[in-house]
Amino acid sequence: MTTSDTRDSTPGRDDRDDPHEDFARREVAVDGVVKRVLVAGRGPAVVLMPEMPGISPDVLRLARWIRDAGFTVYVPSLFGRDGAYPTAEGYEVAQRACVSKEFRAFAGGGTSPVTVWLRGLARVAHAECGGPGVGAVGLCFTGNFALTMTLEPAVVAPVVNHPSLPLDDPGGWSWTRRTRPLSASGWTGTD
Repeated sequence: MTTSDTRDSTPGRDDRDDPHEDFARREVAVDGVVKRVLVAGRGPAVVLMPEMPGISPDVLRLARWIRDAGFTVYVPSLFGRDGAYPTAEGYEVAQRACVSKEFRAFAGGGTSPVTVWLRGLARVAHAECGGPGVGAVGLCFTGNFALTMTLEPAVVAPVVNHPSLPLDDPGGWSWTRRTRPLSASGWTGTD
């Protein structure tokens, strides 16, 4: 390695990983449970819960947009390696999380213990930032956590992001001119 090489030598590190050095890394305890939380910004609080397999560069990009819009963003580390570019190993992270007692993804008739911790994080964030309340954004797997967080009075704006595709209806996959995503030059196709 030369002196100009700044690549992190952390095992599993990828050149596409995000070192997230612009976020404070904090350990937040709620009812005796401690989790790492990345925090950045100033203003009212927004809790941004990562999608599987964890706090990826894309999740961090969204966190920066929220921060740059005038909010304090709290990104709890719930699974995976923080800042890691998603790889095939993310499938293993998803499998472990889905069967974990903390997430109870396939269990019925109860609340995931992690949502109790997340509601506590919202209380902490509100106490630190004040404002009219806390926003809670759940991405994909964590989307339902945002809804459960509304049980916390400090949470005033729950957002369920990344809606599911109609996986059981192949006709739901078709794009029309009105629904096709935009590229920098306009519609991405013709019809």
